[in-house]
Amino acid sequence: MHEETTITMHAPVQAVWELVSDVTRIGEFSPETFEAEWLGGASGPAVGARFRGHVRRNEVGPTYWTPCTVLVCEPQREFTFGVGSADNPITRWGYRLEPRADGDGVDVTETFDFTSALWARPYWILLGALRGRRNRNDMRRTLERMRDVVEA
Repeated sequence: MHEETTITMHAPVQAVWELVSDVTRIGEFSPETFEAEWLGGASGPAVGARFRGHVRRNEVGPTYWTPCTVLVCEPQREFTFGVGSADNPITRWGYRLEPRADGDGVDVTETFDFTSALWARPYWILLGALRGRRNRNDMRRTLERMRDVVEA
């Protein structure tokens, strides 16, 4: 399962990068993840850096911590992390940044990919459409909140 949402942020690409790659600020923007912290001595984005996010599923619960590992860290281009096992994440979340050809801002795409493992297929058959819609709506809300901050 793959979902993505794109919006334009009228701000320098460096400012957008600093915002999307700072996991400690996600609680300001995400409807579900209300805080996150770097783990194991990590203090910023780098491939292999670990952090954990504090999630309130669907904004109501259950509430839990989830381990995450940075998978892609290309400054001013892409920040992607896996949720769950570092070697075989259940989900991948990411941000791609593409400066606009007209020079007026950055197109920012938030992405979500769910494992294609056989055990996960019944979940997506039964609940995939609902979860996909929820993810798209939440990604848009997250990006709009980020845009409001970075454009201010």
